[in-house]
Amino acid sequence: MDETRSGCPINLTLEAVGDKWSLLVLRDMIFGGKRHFRELLASEEGISSNILADRLHSLTEEDILTRADDPSHKQKVIYSLTEKGIELLPILAAMSAWGVRYLPVTEELGIRAKLLTAGGPKLVARFMEELREEHLGIKKKRRRGTTVREELQAAYEEVVARKARRR
Repeated sequence: MDETRSGCPINLTLEAVGDKWSLLVLRDMIFGGKRHFRELLASEEGISSNILADRLHSLTEEDILTRADDPSHKQKVIYSLTEKGIELLPILAAMSAWGVRYLPVTEELGIRAKLLTAGGPKLVARFMEELREEHLGIKKKRRRGTTVREELQAAYEEVVARKARRR
């Protein structure tokens, strides 16, 4: 028997990824490059370890993430985005753009959204290709220069440094 409340695509998406913590875990994996439990636990929003463990389990059950032993450490696991998880990037980018437009977002935390919006679908597609290489091992012809994540991080750091100089 189907356990969903309805066949509505919005409802079903919300059941898969709709709570705050799941979206923040995905944010930290996509934009922050975090792949280990301890890295994800360090979220500035202060997720508790039991909630994080539950969300990682749920996202794995939904086939949005995979979990594998980390070859660099016997007691660690590494989480990876699946194709299903990578395809959430445009949704997160749209949510970020909406937040910048309508909510009191700080300049440093909004700069990534502004750059993704300015870069449009081509930049999002490039970022998705980079995520496929990082998480799925799909090798594409690598562009020279920085990755999208590196560009977004550099813009963030530039805003932080500029604000620090003003103080």
